[in-house]
Amino acid sequence: MFAVIETGGKQYRVAPGDTIRVETLPGEAGAAVEFDRVLAVGKDDGGLLVGAEAASARVRGEIAGHGRGDKIIVFKFKRKKQYKRTIGHRQNFTTVKISEIVL
Repeated sequence: MFAVIETGGKQYRVAPGDTIRVETLPGEAGAAVEFDRVLAVGKDDGGLLVGAEAASARVRGEIAGHGRGDKIIVFKFKRKKQYKRTIGHRQNFTTVKISEIVL
């Protein structure tokens, strides 16, 4: 069984036992989290629930930890104007361990 959830403006395909990195969620490590924005659910018998059928489904998980991603370099440049700017960015994330999909 799998589900497609939306959190932080992004969509993730998850199954029980998966570990995913999502945008930062409130809560400490070990806290339970529930995703109620389920877009689709794929069943073991090959069926697929989408739209209003999947709206009542819930995906439960546990926060495994918080962290920061690798640094990316942003370089701005305008030719002939002597303009150059270099900045770095590290995105915060939360690691979530998916425990179950409830229909």
